[in-house]
Amino acid sequence: MVKITFIQPDGSSREIEAEPGTSVMETALANNVDGITAECNGSAACATCHAYFEEDRLNSLDAMAEHENDMLDFAACERRSGSRLSCQIKVTEALDGITVTLPEMQ
Repeated sequence: MVKITFIQPDGSSREIEAEPGTSVMETALANNVDGITAECNGSAACATCHAYFEEDRLNSLDAMAEHENDMLDFAACERRSGSRLSCQIKVTEALDGITVTLPEMQ
């Protein structure tokens, strides 16, 4: 299993074991992680699974598609260099130990 730590806006954290092949969004929803609403159920048609991924681990993530890049412009919170839609990030062994920080609102 791959371990992912989710950091809430208040600084609290929770480490979750994720199944490779699922998305980071699916992992958060399956484990009742607050802060991921996923209104489009992972189809990249909204930005309600926006999350901040560690900048030094971005090369471990799949490349960002143009559609995801466009959707991030509509995120409710500030877009940063580590901003990604968590529905577009597949869990792989390369993500083991990654920290994902959630924005204040979706």
